[in-house]
Amino acid sequence: MTKLIILILSLSMFSGCSFKSPPNQWQYKSTNAFNSYTKNFLSAHDILAKNDFKRAVAHAKVTADLRSLAKIYLGECALNISVGMEDECLKYQNISPTLKSQSLQAYYSLLTLNLNTHVIESLPSNYQNFATNLLNTEYKKANQELQNIDKATSKILAGALLREHIEEQSIRDIIKVSSLHGYKKSVLYWLERLKNVTKDTNEIAIINKKIEVINE
Repeated sequence: MTKLIILILSLSMFSGCSFKSPPNQWQYKSTNAFNSYTKNFLSAHDILAKNDFKRAVAHAKVTADLRSLAKIYLGECALNISVGMEDECLKYQNISPTLKSQSLQAYYSLLTLNLNTHVIESLPSNYQNFATNLLNTEYKKANQELQNIDKATSKILAGALLREHIEEQSIRDIIKVSSLHGYKKSVLYWLERLKNVTKDTNEIAIINKKIEVINE
């Protein structure tokens, strides 16, 4: 009987301590929803992406600390820019007065190409060399840095931020990475960009055929 009582108490303690949900479960749900949004957006699964984004925002809007929501809005802005869509990050601008975050403001400054040395110091490390070369109009070096960026979404965004200064090899690199991840929307955008810079008429015909097949 004593052993049975001890077993029951042990199980009760185990269930009480081990199966509690973390108090910031909303944060995990919001992050997971946004990661799903990123994948579905770039893969041209627009309906799924829209639902993912709504879930990410809804989970982030349960706290007085709006930094998670700000990250979502900046992420949305970055993804739009990365596939050639005009976006001034207005959703982020609307809530930025409530924030005190150098890193978020620095990322916003990168997206809007409003760069200075202080801003660059607050950027994630994978953008710092690239942003420094952008600031100094060292576009050849910026293209080299782009090709050294490991994270696919960061590489794609960097290409978009280079705008008319992006080199053909950088575009090919982005297409290769986008294709590897199945990012259809990105592949189509950057195939169009490649078509505009290549002078090989045979390749232009091949690119047009690829675009046609992917869009079928």
